[in-house]
Amino acid sequence: MAASGAVDGKFLQQGWRSQLPPCSLTDGDLSAYPGLANLLMVLTKHMDSSGMSIALAQPLEEATKELQMHRANWLKWEALQRLLQEALLELGADPAPQDKKFLETLEHQLLVAELKRVLDLDSSLQNSRPSVLGLEPANLTEFLPAHQELEQMQKRLPTELEKLLKAKCLALLGYYRPESDSAGGAAQSIMLGTLAESLATEKQHLKEARAQQEELIGCLEQQKAAYPQVLLRCLALLKRLAREFRLGVQSELDQLNTQYLEIKCSAMFLKIRLEELNILLETYTPEKVNVHRMMRDNLQASLSQEEQDLAASRKILSNYEILGPEFEELVKEYTRLQAVIENRRWVLTEFNKD
Repeated sequence: MAASGAVDGKFLQQGWRSQLPPCSLTDGDLSAYPGLANLLMVLTKHMDSSGMSIALAQPLEEATKELQMHRANWLKWEALQRLLQEALLELGADPAPQDKKFLETLEHQLLVAELKRVLDLDSSLQNSRPSVLGLEPANLTEFLPAHQELEQMQKRLPTELEKLLKAKCLALLGYYRPESDSAGGAAQSIMLGTLAESLATEKQHLKEARAQQEELIGCLEQQKAAYPQVLLRCLALLKRLAREFRLGVQSELDQLNTQYLEIKCSAMFLKIRLEELNILLETYTPEKVNVHRMMRDNLQASLSQEEQDLAASRKILSNYEILGPEFEELVKEYTRLQAVIENRRWVLTEFNKD
């Protein structure tokens, strides 16, 4: 285990990971798998930073260069053939008498060359495999135009190609730099001289931008791989915070909430009392208060007088109660006599009316 830890430290300190293809390798992976660092250090001796085997890198580079060379040659001849075909279409629409023979000779020559390509009559391959239909290059030579016509066509062809190429270059220049359409011939020639360099520079910039994009894509993939791990660590920290701190301060938080509610209730009661006082103040004006005060004084005076009368009556009654049951008989007799007197007074009053 100690040796493995030393290897892991060496792997991290010496930057061995920079020699590997882009990967989301972390220190935790090296700790979890002790033999992984040894395996990666051995692999760095047999492959480069792109993941390609070192033994195959040089043959692949040579094959790539050869392929690019053949591709460039093919593109050159393909562009020339297409240019000649376009020349036939443009000049053959309404040819002048002096151009008709030139176009026929060029068309025959292109047709024979196309037949050779289609029938696979390349002289370099004749000894390796038979040709289609058993034909040989000599079978197509009889379709070639006369030698004199070929010479005349070959003398005129460079001039026509130069015109076509110049027109193509001007069209490309007009697309790449639209302001060249309004420039003169000399200015266009100068622009054409720098067009290839400008295109090469722009192509190089595009290549660098693509390389930078690929590098950014690699970094993005690494970040995508590391993002879930970071989220998991953050989630673990949040759980720990919730478990250790939230539960610890819950009682204090409840106490603060209780105090807050008490203060809020007190403020609510004071507000209700204030509203009550405002209603009373709006209901009872100073004039009404004075009237109520006078009424209260009058009622208080009447109440005092009644209380005095009640006290006097109770005193008299207490004096009468001392007499005992005989007093009750006297009261009844007095009441009866009062009723008789009242009755006779009413009778006398009625007689006097008559």
